[in-house]
Amino acid sequence: MQKLIQWVDERLPIVDAWNKHLAKYYAPKNFNVWYFFGSLAMLVLVNQLVTGIWLTMSYNPSSEGAFASVEYIMRDVEWGWLLRYLHSTGASAFFIVVYLHMFRGLMYGSYQKPRELIWIFGMLIYLVLMAEAFMGYLLPWGQMSYWGAQVIVNLFGAIPVIGDDLSLWIRGDYLISGITLNRFFALHVVALPIVLLGLVVLHILALHEVGSNNPDGIEIKKNKDENGIPKDGIPFHPYYTVHDLLGVAVFFFVFFLVVFFFPEMGGLFLEKPNFEPANALKTPAHIAPVWYFTPFYAMLRAVTVDLFGLPAKFWGVVVMGGAIAILFVLPWLDRSPVRSIRYKGWLSRIALVLFAISFVILGYLGLVPATEGRTMVAQILTVVYFLYFILMPFYTRIEKTKPVPERVTG
Repeated sequence: MQKLIQWVDERLPIVDAWNKHLAKYYAPKNFNVWYFFGSLAMLVLVNQLVTGIWLTMSYNPSSEGAFASVEYIMRDVEWGWLLRYLHSTGASAFFIVVYLHMFRGLMYGSYQKPRELIWIFGMLIYLVLMAEAFMGYLLPWGQMSYWGAQVIVNLFGAIPVIGDDLSLWIRGDYLISGITLNRFFALHVVALPIVLLGLVVLHILALHEVGSNNPDGIEIKKNKDENGIPKDGIPFHPYYTVHDLLGVAVFFFVFFLVVFFFPEMGGLFLEKPNFEPANALKTPAHIAPVWYFTPFYAMLRAVTVDLFGLPAKFWGVVVMGGAIAILFVLPWLDRSPVRSIRYKGWLSRIALVLFAISFVILGYLGLVPATEGRTMVAQILTVVYFLYFILMPFYTRIEKTKPVPERVTG
């Protein structure tokens, strides 16, 4: 066996790659519970890919057969119901762990120099993940899938000059139809997963090149022993591979609890109208996107005023796009001399709490029908969301920070 490994390694240095990325990759020894979510995101990605492949084997990507094929998977394919629930619950689980992973990055300054590229790749993963989820959302061809896609694609029509042509190009037809379903299926199953996997590889390579951040925001590479090993680092394998098994066990307990007992999650994961086949002549009482898009949907609806001769719908799309785009420039907005929230001042702490609260409440407001009062709250919270980023260069520069220790703490 050793000779075989040596023979392969001479031609393809897998042992060197193993050592660089696992066995001899030294990670900070003070990782806490927030550091579970990166590995959990990888786990859910594998679940989505494997269950997606099996679902594709029995799915019919046509307007005539899509809904019936999903019913066939649920009723007649052996363990088909489990595959479908693993995939649908996995989609929501993916966004939950990704949002928590991103929030950990915000808390501990994992986007600051020299990790800007890691953050950019992470944000691109998030963007592709949203596109992947949106394309997949249409595939069950239920009422909410159909009308949700209709509303989202029509938003592109708000762009001056090219909007209508762009919407037509995305749909491939004047309305959401079998042509749209077919192209969304191709993108969801083939194109976007390839892009997603490529970005995940780049994200990990960039991470392992500069090293992992930690709750203290201290560079462990600056403090090495006589052998060149970081004093505050431990090999990722076996320490963190075993450590992450605890996170996997807790995650699986919650995940399978939802899969087996609450797969619809009260209409959050699988909406009631989606158990009816798509009908272009019957509009659901309330059309809302899936919960992981709702914070941005609430921001879109919060814009109700026409400006500079352009409709409110256009400015809503601008605000929604800006809410995502501004995350990309975060590494250059934070001017704080320290990384971690542990050592930042009160202004940064209050700003982060207000940002998190506004994002969660916007998510709720995007789920429920709009009223005058809710729209006003959404407008205030949208301003809070953007002020977190716009004012960051100022409050991170002027606030008083705590002294950062030379070695990592527990």
